[in-house]
Amino acid sequence: MTNQYSKRKRTRGQAGITLIEMLVVMTIIALFAALVAPNMMKHADAAKVTKARADIHGFLTALASYKLDTGTYPTTEQGLAALRAKPGDVEQWAGPYITQELPKDPWNHEYLYKFPGDHGDDPDIVSLGQDGKPGGEGFEADIVSWKNQ
Repeated sequence: MTNQYSKRKRTRGQAGITLIEMLVVMTIIALFAALVAPNMMKHADAAKVTKARADIHGFLTALASYKLDTGTYPTTEQGLAALRAKPGDVEQWAGPYITQELPKDPWNHEYLYKFPGDHGDDPDIVSLGQDGKPGGEGFEADIVSWKNQ
C-alpha cells in the first residue's frame, strides 16, 4: 500500500506546471507579440492599399464593358452605381457589370467617381486612403485610377 501511495504522489507532482514556468511562457509570448505586431500591422496596411488598387482596377474593367454597351461612361451623377443598376436614361445597358454590391474602400470610405475625369479620357476613381481626406503621404495617400502606383 505504501508503494501505491508514493507512486501516486510522484505522478501528481510531475503532471503540473509551476508558477515560474507559467510566467516564463507568458513573458516569451509578450516579447514575441511586442516584436512581431508592428511588422504585422505594416503588412496589413500594405494589403489594404493593394486591395484598393485591385478594386479600382475591377471598376475600370467593368466601366470598359459598360462603355462598350452604352457608348459612354456613366456620368458623375450616375456614379459607380450604374454598374449595378440601369440608369433610367441609358439605352443598351446590359449589366449588371459587377456581380457583388459596390464595395467601400478598405478603410470603409466610399470610392469617389468622376466622369469626365480630370486626368485623361477615362473616369477618375479615387480612394482617399486611411485618413479619408484628399492628399496625404504613406498609407494616408490617395489611391487613384490614373496612376500606376
